[in-house]
Amino acid sequence: MTLVTGIANDLTMWDGQMPLLEPRCKVLRYDLRGHGGSRTTAGEYTIDLLVEDLVELLDSQKIQRTSLVGLGLGGAIAQAFAIRHPRRVEKLMPCCCRAQMVPDFAAMWHKLRDTVRENGLESIVEQTVQRWFSEDFKAAHPEVLDKVRAMIRRTTFEGYMGVTAAFLGLAEEARLHEIRAPTLYVSGADDKLGGPPALMAALASKVPGARHVSVPKAAHIANIQNPEGFNQVLEDFLK
Repeated sequence: MTLVTGIANDLTMWDGQMPLLEPRCKVLRYDLRGHGGSRTTAGEYTIDLLVEDLVELLDSQKIQRTSLVGLGLGGAIAQAFAIRHPRRVEKLMPCCCRAQMVPDFAAMWHKLRDTVRENGLESIVEQTVQRWFSEDFKAAHPEVLDKVRAMIRRTTFEGYMGVTAAFLGLAEEARLHEIRAPTLYVSGADDKLGGPPALMAALASKVPGARHVSVPKAAHIANIQNPEGFNQVLEDFLK
């Protein structure tokens, strides 16, 4: 199984899933360009580039087929990979994500990019962590928010600008019907913006045979906010 991270995430975001996954399967988790421990390249990235990074990584590990789980931008990359390389995907689980950039959502990302360009990555750390989780969770788990802030800070300026450019160019929805892998879309029930349940259900309706489930008591980063609920869905997906 391959785990694909999103914007300003790194592979530590999946720590809560490893006790479930490691006894059951071989797990590959990695950082996108300019995130966590991965090297940074300058310039704007594209979805195709990020898909090709995954292809090269799998090839380097001699992995011909894998199940893909991706969250946020990682979910978009996973969908794009499944469209372009259908024979290499065993199962597909896009989480809390989109398949198409739309003007109102793009406006938020252009504003974030402008802020980072002018004031550096630190200037959006707090608003990002606040956006990812529900109010009751933030109040009850300050220690988790501190870990997530540290994760965001491990993202380089070039990496953030690169992947957000890729996200702004996201346009996969018209090809979702080409996905052939058994597919489960997973939303956080309280995700209002990143991949709301209604939006995720609509994506599932475009993929042959796909289903949608929503993790309760979870906002955008559902696997961190409610790891037990997310892992239950993940375990069913593995079966």
